[in-house]
Amino acid sequence: MKKLALILIILIPIIAFAQDKTDNKIKLSVNGFVKNDMFWDTRQTVSAREGHFLLFPSEIKLDADGNDINNGLNFNFLAIQSRIAFNIKGGGKVLNADVSGKIEADFFGQSNININLFRLRHAYIKLNWTNTELLIGQYWIPMFITDCFPGTISFNTGVPFQPFGRSPQIRVSHKLGKVKFIAIANSQRDYVTRGPNPVSPSSSLPSSIYLRNSGMPELSGQIHFKPMKSLIFGVGGSYKQIMPQIVTPQNYKADATLGGFNAIAFLKLTTEKLTFKLQGIYGQNMPDVLSIGGFGVSDSTDITRGLVTYTNISTGSVWADLSTNGKKFQFGIFGGYSKNMGSSADIVGPIYGLGTNIESIYRVSPRVSYKHNKIKFAIEGEYTAANYGSAKDIKGIPITITEASNFRFLFASYYFF
Repeated sequence: MKKLALILIILIPIIAFAQDKTDNKIKLSVNGFVKNDMFWDTRQTVSAREGHFLLFPSEIKLDADGNDINNGLNFNFLAIQSRIAFNIKGGGKVLNADVSGKIEADFFGQSNININLFRLRHAYIKLNWTNTELLIGQYWIPMFITDCFPGTISFNTGVPFQPFGRSPQIRVSHKLGKVKFIAIANSQRDYVTRGPNPVSPSSSLPSSIYLRNSGMPELSGQIHFKPMKSLIFGVGGSYKQIMPQIVTPQNYKADATLGGFNAIAFLKLTTEKLTFKLQGIYGQNMPDVLSIGGFGVSDSTDITRGLVTYTNISTGSVWADLSTNGKKFQFGIFGGYSKNMGSSADIVGPIYGLGTNIESIYRVSPRVSYKHNKIKFAIEGEYTAANYGSAKDIKGIPITITEASNFRFLFASYYFF
């Protein structure tokens, strides 16, 4: 009881100080869309949610007669991308800042097991001053630039070339004339690092535990320039540290960490009739943003106890997107390329990550859409080819390459509200 009284004594003055009694009205608005995706693929794919979120084509796998098991037409119809968002404003100023918030969800689920169930996308509060904004909550990852991302119809939004995901975070943005500075500290939730599986240490397990056990969030900084309304460009970088294991298979305490950097540069140019977007990415250990790569064991420091050190596998990617700006009809095309650039140290043990047997991957996807009032129909073709290696060199780069390709035809319908 004494603790409760003490908490109330502390909180009541803070609330009284923060609240501006002249405008306490809460304003709530709702928006979203109903979306149905119908798609056909020419082969099996590495994807999420029953094929909906396509990453890349599955590798060539031959049966006893030499037939490619993964080659063959398949399809699916899904409405799981439909979403709803609640936008909240008002309630009085806090520290002389305007207050707003958002909760957005869809039916995508967190895995194939709970597909079709409600999933949290965004949940954050914002405090806005004249030139400064503070965001606290779940929002886009730092490497997903909301002013410059692919305009694809596919929900993969250019993955694995475009880093993708949402994460709980603290984000501070400050405008200084035509320049905006951004600082971010984030954790991981649905989009996570892939590290050693405690049950089977040589295999990968997606989990946020590797970042959490490092004791520090991922730290990012960006600078955006907007010299004119039609042009925006910028650069950014992040540092992420993980602890792949806290105990070895031999039951000895482990505390080896691995730090990694990533960097981005982007540009968006908008004219009366066309919009052009371009982004380049370099990163280490980036499966948490759905890029190929990861990390591997670089040395055994104590064989008896199972203690090891690690090295990052670097990935380089570039993508471009060009679209028309028609009010009803819009045409566009997306192209991307990504390459496994290997590690700086020799890899002597297991490799953990996503698409670690892919040397490079590229995609071309043209699209056309028609929008009238609140209804939109769209068609997109997506050709993706992945160069798989049957082995890896000492730096973790796949060798002895065989290309596997897939063409996806996608038809989507939207009803916006």
